[in-house]
Amino acid sequence: MGVEQVLAHIPALRRYARLLTGDAARADDLVQDTLERACVKWSLWRGGGALRGWLLSLMHNLHLNQRRDWRHDEGHAELDDVAAPAADGPARSAQRLDLQRALETLPDAMREVLLLVALEEYTYAEAAAILGVPVGTVMSRLHRARERLRDAMTDAAPAARAAPLQLVKR
Repeated sequence: MGVEQVLAHIPALRRYARLLTGDAARADDLVQDTLERACVKWSLWRGGGALRGWLLSLMHNLHLNQRRDWRHDEGHAELDDVAAPAADGPARSAQRLDLQRALETLPDAMREVLLLVALEEYTYAEAAAILGVPVGTVMSRLHRARERLRDAMTDAAPAARAAPLQLVKR
């Protein structure tokens, strides 16, 4: 495996891991475990396929395995480790915190689909391949996740419901 092939995908892996786990340390561990698994399973990757999708699929499966094995919850990080830009005021920070809390209330299956499609900008078919579910399941989970997130954000801040949370795929 060429290190340079994988290096470009580490930021996406870290972002997805952080949102899956809700904790920076656990996310870093998940990324490391994913990269180790990729090294061991490198022969299974089809060179013509999307490397990032394959890595995210490995990460997803590792996360499911760890969640099954790791029954105790050590808590979740409340805020991002990355400092907010100076232009962000207290209202923006509160909005970001509300969004993070709303995301944490979603069932894992819905949150995973929402993050892959809305944040990582995968198509429904790509997200389905990463998660190992049919495309219709991705569409259904995404719709329910958007509705729950919209309801949670509306309850938290009624004036913040300006535009629906929707990403249209080509």
